[in-house]
Amino acid sequence: MKVTVDEINKIARLAKLKFSDEEAAKFADEFEKILDYFNALNKFSLDDIDLHAVEKDAASVTRADESTEFTDKQSLFSNVKSMRDTYIQVPKILE
Repeated sequence: MKVTVDEINKIARLAKLKFSDEEAAKFADEFEKILDYFNALNKFSLDDIDLHAVEKDAASVTRADESTEFTDKQSLFSNVKSMRDTYIQVPKILE
């Protein structure tokens, strides 16, 4: 699948990144290789694969959900740049 430098620049703009023309061309080539690899994987048939198969000895890796109160709020918010009352202020990211 062909990836153009214009597409890379559009993605970069959406992510608020800036690339030189050389970097954009390099990324276009890399993205193209990645997409070609995924297209190659799409050629394999998974019809005979049981996606719900579970090993007999498999154990659950989840833990119980327990609610605890964090009492040392001063150290919790020690690295926060800006706060308003009990809320953390973050920069606006949407235009």
